[in-house]
Amino acid sequence: MSHQSTDPSLENKYVQQHLANERTYLAWIRTCIAIAGLGFLAAGLTFNSTYGQKAHVFAVLAGMGALLFALSLLLAATHEYRQKRRDINEGVFRASRLAVNLTLGFMLVLFVLLFVLAGFLLFG
Repeated sequence: MSHQSTDPSLENKYVQQHLANERTYLAWIRTCIAIAGLGFLAAGLTFNSTYGQKAHVFAVLAGMGALLFALSLLLAATHEYRQKRRDINEGVFRASRLAVNLTLGFMLVLFVLLFVLAGFLLFG
């Protein structure tokens, strides 16, 4: 890490950008919490129900997948927050890719899993 990116005078110069970066990071954190909550909801969806063992196992796997996704997204968002902090101080802009692409990939997989789970729940 360069000395320039940790210079407090540079951070003071770009206060608004750093505050925006922090708000964006906190939005990613809220997204992770929501996805983890969905994971717990999916995992508990078929407990004490008549949907069958396959639906129960599938719901637990979908829930675990959502939790792994939330953790992966948290790590990606933290990495991008730190990268943005350096970029702001260096006067460079790089669009976020990691967290956005990770979100797209996992959400596509999660929607497919939830679609299959809905099929199990509706049609046994």
